[in-house]
Amino acid sequence: MGPMAREGHLPFHGYRIYFRIVGTNNGSGRLPLLCLHGGPGASWDYFEPLERLANDGRQIVFYDQLGGGDSSVPSDPSIHTIALFLEELAEVRRTLQLDRVHLLGHSWGGMLAMEYALTQPPGLASLILGNTAASMAEWVAEMRRLVSQLPLEMQEAISRHEAEGTTDSPEYMEACREFSRRHLTRRLNPRPDCLTRMAQKPGELVYHAMWGPSEWHVTGTLRDWDVSTRLSLITVPTLLMGGRYDEATPAVMETMHRGIAGSQLFMFEHSGHVPHLEETELYLHVLGAFLERVEQPQSAT
Repeated sequence: MGPMAREGHLPFHGYRIYFRIVGTNNGSGRLPLLCLHGGPGASWDYFEPLERLANDGRQIVFYDQLGGGDSSVPSDPSIHTIALFLEELAEVRRTLQLDRVHLLGHSWGGMLAMEYALTQPPGLASLILGNTAASMAEWVAEMRRLVSQLPLEMQEAISRHEAEGTTDSPEYMEACREFSRRHLTRRLNPRPDCLTRMAQKPGELVYHAMWGPSEWHVTGTLRDWDVSTRLSLITVPTLLMGGRYDEATPAVMETMHRGIAGSQLFMFEHSGHVPHLEETELYLHVLGAFLERVEQPQSAT
């Protein structure tokens, strides 16, 4: 039997935010790991393998960001801003009493994690940035390069439907699926149950409001987002994790690695966008070792 899990909802601006805490703090000195999912509009479910880190006395904390998963879905998607999600993150930490904490952000969650680290919050022990980027312009440019490697008829369909505003067409959707097979979930066949569960939950409204109709066609409120010139202000120990075939390409990960002083970069050579699902054993080893190094700096040679 795995570690104990506790779940519930906490209040936020009249809405309800779902949270899940796995494991107990057994006084080992291991700090909790708080996980920020991607999307925007995804849910905690696809982080399920990370629960295994709780086996040795570390609490793993998940929550569904407003508008997705098992949290409230506001009727007005325009309320979803980085400022609101930063406030939500601070409220989760306060309510769940996460005084000192490691923060892991994946994809959009990594962007949110960087924004949060830039507010210099007290008690942030380390930052883990997975499959993410510091600049939307760089992210989109790199994804457009990957799109240019798709079959010509798919590239043509993508251009045509984006120009005509018909990105809900079956042809466009099929091109998105092929992109996903190459760069998001390349090794996952069949798809794990945790991904299927996540896909059945709400979150579309947030995704369209903040991101857009596809991964590389960013028309939402994040389209001009960029913290690349401020990365030197992030001073906590930072681990960057990327997939060799990821839409957040090695070049994008390298930008953050150069920008964040002393950061470590680990590339998963067989992964796309979700190495924690594609190369789970290695991922848990790399992440676990980093967390322990941060917590025992005096033993570093």
